[in-house]
Amino acid sequence: MEDNRGILLESGTNELEIVEFTIGKNKFGINVIKVKEIINPVAITQIPHAHPNVEGIIELRGEVLPVVDVAAALGFPKSTNPEQDKFIVAEFNKQKVVFHVHTVTQIHRISWDQIEKPSDMYQGADSQVIGVIKMNGEMILLLDFEKIVVEINPESGINVQQVKKLGERQRSNKRLVVAEDSPLLRKLLHDTLAEAGFNQVEFFENGRDALEYLESVVNSGQKVTDVIQLLITDIEMPQMDGHHLTKRIKENDDLAKLPVIIFSSLITDDLKHKGQMVGADAQISKPEIAELVLHIDKHIL
Repeated sequence: MEDNRGILLESGTNELEIVEFTIGKNKFGINVIKVKEIINPVAITQIPHAHPNVEGIIELRGEVLPVVDVAAALGFPKSTNPEQDKFIVAEFNKQKVVFHVHTVTQIHRISWDQIEKPSDMYQGADSQVIGVIKMNGEMILLLDFEKIVVEINPESGINVQQVKKLGERQRSNKRLVVAEDSPLLRKLLHDTLAEAGFNQVEFFENGRDALEYLESVVNSGQKVTDVIQLLITDIEMPQMDGHHLTKRIKENDDLAKLPVIIFSSLITDDLKHKGQMVGADAQISKPEIAELVLHIDKHIL
C-alpha cells in the first residue's frame, strides 16, 4: 500500500487512487492517501459505554487504536460473511483509526472530475457520502470519514473555542475565499472565521468553482489581490482537488500572488511536500482552526 501513494498528488494532477470496499452489497471508497495498511481482523477489546459505532480497541505494533464499525456508522446490517471482513487502518486529522469493512476489492486510479457531488434530492444533511463515482455500470460512494469520526468524538472536529482564545479581533475589511466540499465544515468554518473577525468569506463547494470565480475577477479587469486577500482550500473535493487548484493559481500570472492556505485532514509530515510542490503558502491540518487563523493573519497583513 505504501508504494501506491507515490507522487499522484505531487504535481497537482487532479488525480487520486481509491481503495474500493464493500458494506453488504454496496460499494464504497476511501482515498489511498488516508490508508496506512489493510489487515485481517484481530481480537477486539470492548470498551464499556463506548459509542455504538465503536466496536472497541486493538493493539497494532504497540499502538492502541479504536475500531469503527462502518456498517453501524452507515446504518447497514452487520457482515453475513465475517471471515471475509477486513480492517482498514487509516490516518488523517493527526490520528489513526481502524475501519471495519466487509470486503476490500481493488484500487482504482481516477480523476477528481469523475466524482459527482451527491444530490440534495437523495441525501440528507447527515449523510456521510461526499462523492459518487460511476464505474463499469456501477456506483462507488466516496465516504466522509472525517465526519464519521467527528460524530463519534466531536472534540476531534473544529472547535470555535480555540478561536475565542485569540481575543477580540477586527478583520471585517479582509475578504477570503474558501473551497470546501463538506457542508458541515463550511458551516463550522463560517462560524469560526466570523468569530475570528472575518465576515467577508465566499464559499465554494469545489476547486473548479473557486478557480472560475477567481478567473472571473481577473477577467473583469480587477487585480485579484485588490478584491480577495487569501484563499483557503481543502484537498479532497469533487471536480477539482485542492492541490490542482493551488497549482492552477500559482501558474497563472494574474493569480499567483494570491496567498493559498491548504486546510486539510491530509496534512501530515509525510505528505506536506505535495503542497509545497504546487506552491501552497501554508498547510494546516484539520481541525487546528486557531493555527489556521494565525496563518491567515500572517499572510494578509
